Amino acid sequence: MNAVEIEEAITDLVGQEQGFQPEEFPFAFLEAFGNKTATIDRLRKGSANTSDISGGILQRNNIHVAVCKEGGVSDTFAALKASSATVKGKVKFIFATDGVEVEAEDMNSGETVVCAYADFPNKFAFFLPLAGITAIKQIKENSFDIRATSRLNRLYVELLKDNPDWATAERRSDMNHFMARLIFCFFAEDTDIFHGNNLFTETINQMSERDASNTHEVMGELFRAMDTAIKDRASANIKSWADKFPYVNGGLFAGSTEVPRFSKIARSYLLHIGSLDWKQINPDIFGSMIQAVADEEERGALGMHYTSVPNILKVLNPLFLDDLREQLEAAGDSAQKLLNIRKRMAKMRVFDPACGSGNFLVIAYKQMREIEAEINRRRGESGAKSAIPLTNFRGIEIRDFSAEIARLALIIAEYQCDVLYRGQKEALMEFLPLGSDNWITSGNALRIDWLSVCPPTGKGVTLQGDDLFETPLDQSAIDFKNDGGETYICGNPPYLGSKKKNSDQVRDMEAVGLGKAKLLDYVAAFMVKAAEYVRMEGGGFAIVATSSVCQGEQVSLIWPKILDGLEIKFGYQPFRWSNLATDSAGVWCTVIGVSKPDSQHKRLFLKGMQQKCRSISPYLIAAEPIYVTPAKSPISIISEIVMGSNPVDGKRLIFDQKEYEEIIEGYPQALSFFRKYGGTQEIVAGTHRYCLWIADHDVERAKEIPPISAAIKNCYEYRLTAGQDARRVAKFPHRFSRSTYKEKRAIHVGKVIGSKFSYVPAMLREPGYVSSDAAFTIYEPEGYEFAILVSTLHRVWAECVGGRLGDGVRYGATVVYNTFPIPPLTNKNRLDLAQCADNIILGRELHFPATIAELYDPENMPDNIRDAHDRNDEVLERIYIGRRFKNDTERLEKLFELYTKLTTKVAN
Repeated sequence: MNAVEIEEAITDLVGQEQGFQPEEFPFAFLEAFGNKTATIDRLRKGSANTSDISGGILQRNNIHVAVCKEGGVSDTFAALKASSATVKGKVKFIFATDGVEVEAEDMNSGETVVCAYADFPNKFAFFLPLAGITAIKQIKENSFDIRATSRLNRLYVELLKDNPDWATAERRSDMNHFMARLIFCFFAEDTDIFHGNNLFTETINQMSERDASNTHEVMGELFRAMDTAIKDRASANIKSWADKFPYVNGGLFAGSTEVPRFSKIARSYLLHIGSLDWKQINPDIFGSMIQAVADEEERGALGMHYTSVPNILKVLNPLFLDDLREQLEAAGDSAQKLLNIRKRMAKMRVFDPACGSGNFLVIAYKQMREIEAEINRRRGESGAKSAIPLTNFRGIEIRDFSAEIARLALIIAEYQCDVLYRGQKEALMEFLPLGSDNWITSGNALRIDWLSVCPPTGKGVTLQGDDLFETPLDQSAIDFKNDGGETYICGNPPYLGSKKKNSDQVRDMEAVGLGKAKLLDYVAAFMVKAAEYVRMEGGGFAIVATSSVCQGEQVSLIWPKILDGLEIKFGYQPFRWSNLATDSAGVWCTVIGVSKPDSQHKRLFLKGMQQKCRSISPYLIAAEPIYVTPAKSPISIISEIVMGSNPVDGKRLIFDQKEYEEIIEGYPQALSFFRKYGGTQEIVAGTHRYCLWIADHDVERAKEIPPISAAIKNCYEYRLTAGQDARRVAKFPHRFSRSTYKEKRAIHVGKVIGSKFSYVPAMLREPGYVSSDAAFTIYEPEGYEFAILVSTLHRVWAECVGGRLGDGVRYGATVVYNTFPIPPLTNKNRLDLAQCADNIILGRELHFPATIAELYDPENMPDNIRDAHDRNDEVLERIYIGRRFKNDTERLEKLFELYTKLTTKVAN
């Protein structure tokens, strides 16, 4: 279940007509957080309930909840906390209620909730970890945004049910525009923008019939009034009850006043939404949530794609906010210096070319208003009108409803900032009527000239999409107030890996000059386009990007285009970018800031620490920009590496240990047709599977064995219906589709380096072991080659230039192994390294049958193996520089220096 669904379930539970049901409450509570019926049945029957509290239900690793008699909440809560079952059950939460009060505690953080039972739905976000959802701080502290989204979603779905024509592609924009109008009205009536208590909701309640037959007509008249200037009201024959509403303008209520028809249920939902306290709206959270209401693809994860303020500030702070704050600190109380900063901010432009519902723009605006308020305070001008124009915060968004919400979120943010820094009276005086400027463009950012949306001077602006609020495209251009300032591009473009793009998106990338678009992540196109803008107009950009744009083959394909005349100003080494989602794995991302060269130190962020350096490489290390290009063969004197063999058989030719033993037991003659088989998992776990390995001249003899004959037949049938590669080899169903196997001794190298591993997973195999395509193979290796493979130097290189797979590193042949730079080795060097390799292998054998996973666990690594690796590193590193390296930074500096020499030599 998602957060919105949970909130709805909790609200229904608390508000049920039959009132509080003590015996059923614990089970209904658990059901609200996504527990399956079978799980709840086991708890209900007692078989899975280990509570030692009267009236208690304990779900291991989750919650200990107890219902008590009225007035007994505090005592019951104390009993839950002192319970030995609470400790043994490793619960996340304890929870006590009597249907009047609630007391709960997060056992990990120590945070508590104490509230009236009726107010419990407002605290639901506290319990989101029960559903496997990471509860973001801002939402835990203020769950209004999820509650509002939940209600709007119910209304949206109900209206589409009764107005199917509004769900069509032709009318979807009308429906979305209607929702934007509603959001504004609910906010306006709770913040005194509309004079009167709950004016919008109460007017609909009083003037529309209870059966909802004329609700659409009443609402249409209200919209017509808000689009009619006061001086024109009489001639427009505005109804007297609608005449109380102000003239809003801004295009929000322009055009058609048609409203979808309401059912009695939809009217009830509408009035319920109006009863919420919309003063609590947080535009930087709410926008992301509400955009999902109108997006069928996102509605299943409603409210999940919220980008937290701390993550947004990872982009905005080093891009320009830190600089403003430093200037503010240096200015002290100097009136002139403070004025200069304020003038600078008045000209600054923030541009998000994939703005969604406007999160980045809203946070940038609010942060700048905060700095401006401090300037005004120091200058003795508190309450002064803001000099920061809202229209200097520009965006492009491909979905029209999200673009509308982005503009609305900025309007709300401006009003809230005015109330905070100037007062309610001043904010209200200047809020209405809204301006009709359209500074959020709806369109495909990769097909639009960004200078036409966010120009350097504001002259000759031509928008590329329809005005958000239905005015014609031939509107007058919207110039910036205060020309000539810096432009900062920021944002979080769509996460689309190289293999997840559709054909239109590939063409988008090709349109910006990325010839090998199919190999690149979609975000690369936004980075290239941002770089073009900065080269022409200055300023800088900082974009949240998939970490793979700084790893592997993508680096050499895109970064030369980006850094032509520019440099990396700051960068975050890969981190997990998670949101309010049950998928705790999130996406591995980086934030990279780019600008024109200057003499200032660059900043590299890693695990909360900041490193200042002269330059930052696209690999996000402190180094000069050097691009490692995939190589078809090793650039150093080492053996060839090949990917393992690929069966393309739907696992018809592969057998586990049990299946293999059953066949051999029944048909001993089958033994000659099997080989041990495995990939990275088998290297690490010390296990193996088996595969059929049948020479062409032995096919008929092999088919005499029934289980082998059946496997060959099944493989043939699978390949006929599979992809092109499979069909191509269907006539040879006894063979692997692609074989690199040789009956020789080999090193097998894992395709992934786990996050806990300090060394590349590799091991020697005797002849007869077939590597799968989930590993690499070096046949007839020299002893020194194994020593190099399992060295710290090689691991550091792989981590830097290889791709990422989750929190591990994807090892590669062309990008990692073939490009690894090795200095010339003397015979003595080779012998010394071979001895080190023998020591490591012998050290492993001493601990047989312990696996690599067990032996290389950082906390449990045996001393003899640790010492053997340490000796190996010392011997190898002395070959490079005559001593041990001080750290990984120094290792990489030397490796890139040597790589440059070796590749330059090859090129010449």
